[in-house]
Amino acid sequence: MILYGASGHCRVVIEIVEALGLPIAFIVDDNPEITSLFGYEVRQNTSKYGDAIITIGKNWIRKRVVESIEVEKYITAIHPTAIISPRAIIGDGTVVMQGAIVQSCAKIGKHCIINTGASVGHEVKLGDFVHIASHATITGGVTIGEGTWIGAGTVIRQGVHIGAWTMIGAGSVVVDDIPDGVVAFGNKCVVRHKNEFRV
Repeated sequence: MILYGASGHCRVVIEIVEALGLPIAFIVDDNPEITSLFGYEVRQNTSKYGDAIITIGKNWIRKRVVESIEVEKYITAIHPTAIISPRAIIGDGTVVMQGAIVQSCAKIGKHCIINTGASVGHEVKLGDFVHIASHATITGGVTIGEGTWIGAGTVIRQGVHIGAWTMIGAGSVVVDDIPDGVVAFGNKCVVRHKNEFRV
């Protein structure tokens, strides 16, 4: 397989893939100054690949890459220390990191990141390209729209709906619904301003 994006996020994904015993053919990155990472060759983009994982942390860039390259199959990488319910659904290209928990009947979209120690409760629904940062707690029945970023250590109350392409700041406590396309943070979490995302 190939990993697309020689970023800090890629370094973590390499270790997950190695723990799973999967072979990495090479890494792709647009920066010509990067020629290797952890001993793996880094090549320039050729836009057509076999098996792949997009290893870029920024949600909107991950989406743009998926839309701009041709891939035969996106690989889902789940670290062996993660706890995943057999009744959970995890989309193609998603990465679940060390110590994360995904509970019964959760539905995780494509190309998501469930970061270190994050907890995704029962019947949670995550859209594509969502990033749940380290040690965030998403309780049961929460819905999170496409491309949204949930900051480290955030807690989201059961049943809350968070819109698409929104950013929730680290350490927030979310007890009410949050709309699309905003930046919100605090305890309690409130909308602060529009999210100037690019998709």
